[in-house]
Amino acid sequence: MKTYELLAVFKPNLDAEEVDKAIAKLNDTIVEFGGKVESTDKIGRKKLAYEISNFRDGFFVTLNLNIPSDKVAEFKRQLRLTDSILRTMFLEVSAKSAVK
Repeated sequence: MKTYELLAVFKPNLDAEEVDKAIAKLNDTIVEFGGKVESTDKIGRKKLAYEISNFRDGFFVTLNLNIPSDKVAEFKRQLRLTDSILRTMFLEVSAKSAVK
């Protein structure tokens, strides 16, 4: 399994409990695909550089996770279908940068 980093921007109209539930649902999806969440970092509410779906800010969350390579495309599809997420950035973490 490869290591990935996911940055998700959630809609700002969600309260803290709803964001926690959405993160838990993401974690469950990752486990369903045979992956594992290494760490979760709730960065918090930040102003966006430009408006996305009529929102000027969003709640940022970073997840470090392991997931099988053949499940990545389906996981990305699930991310796009999640209503509470405005944007995502899904990156593969190289072995050199993970060792620091």
